[in-house]
Formats: sequence, C-alpha cells, structure tokens
Amino acid sequence: MKEYFYGKTGFMRISIFVCLFFLPSYLVFSNDSVATPRESVISEGRPVEDIKRGERFFKGLLPFNRNYESCVSCHNIQPADTLNWNPSAMDIALKYAGKDFNSFQQVVMQPTGKKMEASHQKFNIPDEDLKTVKVYLDHLAQTGAPPAKKSYWRLFVFLALGLLLTWALLDLIVFHKVKIKIIPVAIIMGAFGYQLFMLYEEASKLGRSEGYQPDQPIKFSHQVHVTENKIDCKYCHYTAEVSKTANIPSTDLCMNCHIVVREGARSGRFEISKILQAHEEGRSIEWIRLHNLPDHVFFSHAQHVGAGNLDCIQCHGKVEDMHVVRQEKDLSMGWCLECHRNTKVDFIDNKYYTIYKSLHEDLKKGLRDSIMAADIGANDCAKCHY
Repeated sequence: MKEYFYGKTGFMRISIFVCLFFLPSYLVFSNDSVATPRESVISEGRPVEDIKRGERFFKGLLPFNRNYESCVSCHNIQPADTLNWNPSAMDIALKYAGKDFNSFQQVVMQPTGKKMEASHQKFNIPDEDLKTVKVYLDHLAQTGAPPAKKSYWRLFVFLALGLLLTWALLDLIVFHKVKIKIIPVAIIMGAFGYQLFMLYEEASKLGRSEGYQPDQPIKFSHQVHVTENKIDCKYCHYTAEVSKTANIPSTDLCMNCHIVVREGARSGRFEISKILQAHEEGRSIEWIRLHNLPDHVFFSHAQHVGAGNLDCIQCHGKVEDMHVVRQEKDLSMGWCLECHRNTKVDFIDNKYYTIYKSLHEDLKKGLRDSIMAADIGANDCAKCHY
C-alpha cells in the first residue's frame, strides 16, 4: 500500500483521488450560473473610452471637484439588500435606451416632481460629460449589470474538511505518523459528520424557498399601502376567500387609486409611471410569484381563508410591515401537518362544518373542548395528494 502511494506515480494517484472525491461537492455547492462576459463595444460606433468615462461619472469618480451627489449614491447598479426607493441604474438605462439625448438631459437637469428636484440640486454636468453617461447607460441596457461577486465560503469549508478527512484516512491506513489512533479517528468522524450536515442542509433546501425576496418589476410596498394608507388586503386580493388562489391585482385595479395618485412620498414618480405606462399600453404587469407549491400538491385559499377563517398572517407573516414581500414559511409538508395538528377549527356557527354531526355532539357533551384540523381529515394524504 505504501509503495502504491510513494511510487513514481503515487502523487498523481493521490491527485486523481482528491479530484474525484471533491468533484461532486463542487457540483452541489457551486450551482450558480456562469456569468456572461460583458461586451467591450456597443452599437452606433461609440468608443469604449466613452463608456468607461460615463461609468466613472455615474459612479462619482469624475469630476474631481464635484459638489453634488453621485448618480450611484441614489441609483444602485447591483441589487441592494434593502429597498432603494430610487430607480436602479438598469431601470433608467432601459427607460431611456431608445430615447435621444435631449430627453435624457431634460429629466436629469430639469427634473419634475418634488423628490427628483430635491435630489438633483446643484447638478452642473456639462453636456459632453452627460452624453458619456447616456452612452454608459445605453451600454448597460444592452449588456446588463455586471454579475455580483459570488461567495465560495461554504465550498471552501467543505473542501477543507475533505482534505482533512483524506489526510486522516491516509495516516490511519498508510502513513501511521500519528501515534494516538483516536486523533485521526476523531477527525474522520468530525469532518465527515459535518460534511453530511452541510449536504443535509443543502438537500433540505431543494424545492423550498423560505426567505425568497425577489425584486419586483415595480417597487410596491405593502407597508405603505396597508399600514399607512389602510387599504384592506381583500380589496386587492379579492378572490382569496372564494378561489383556489389569491389573485394578483390587475393594472386596472391599481388605476382606481393611481388615476389620482401620481407621485409617491418615497419613490417619486418613476415607479408609479410604470403603472400608468402599462395601463396606457393595455398590458399586465409581470409580477414575480413568491409562494409556489409542487404540482402534485393541492392547496385552496377558499378552504383555508373562506371556510377555515384563517388570518393571512399565519402563512404569509406580517406582510403589512414589509416594503419588499418575502416568503416567511418554508411551505414544507411537515410545516403543513404540524399546523393541522395545532390549529383549532372555527367549528361553532360555521355552516361549512355542519356535516360533522358526531363532533358537534362531542362538543355539546363536553367530550371535546375543541376540534383540530387534523380531526376532520386535514392530514389525510388524499386531501392534498389526490
């Protein structure tokens, strides 16, 4: 065995073994898509120097004697962790990609709306420099924002544990350098155990999206609409009590308010103008769905909200406090089953449950003090998987 590893090709054998051992881990933990390299030229024959110079102006690196805020201080290039009420660089780039410089110059140098006027005070960018900013944004609209930096920390930890595990195995079987055998055994058990734990964590996330919080096409805040402006949830999601799904509001429903409200206290006019444009063009806003269940699972809002009288907060969390909606629960089968076991059914004076005569009799006789959802078959397999 020693000659196998110490021979002329021993090092190559060890290298191949390590590569084969860690290749699956790389596939598991490095599942991000490969970033497409940015293009170095754009149409219309504008030189790369103009793009770079415009990018420097946008990021505030030029001019050196600037006495006003940089563009990037309000208009982020990369997605932010917290809600930025100002339009992103990509939003601006897409809106003005097909427009001439005069339109872009007017909105920057002579803005309308209280928020933009306050933000664009003391702007004194020369036309030639502002043109390079427009060139940069046009380039951004074509190529997209540069990819965010990836974190390989978990992959590094997994590989480091694998190396430690490999060394302990080789020492225990071949080298015998460590005299106290319990040490490599403990390393093997600890490293392999933690690797299994990491694999379990990653595998348990498959098909689940707890904490999912995507950027929507319009910066819509439930806190502003529900908490501050007192709009009832069921005004917008009016099918939640009677349908399988809770509807996403149509553009026409949004216009019931925004036919009058044209400027937000935080977002200004830019976001609301997206609603107006969609309404004028007769198209729907493509909102991104958050809560998705597998195709083999049946779920009905009418059953839970209409018949069961459940409050939205039980599944969706405090949406009224969210500027950006996120998925609060993991929506796993275990979570559903546990809820059915612990949730008391609104059984009395509820016409939907009048068919359960024996359970009503038990309540009257005092044999039961409450009825759980599981007691009426909520956890039967065929209820959700038929």
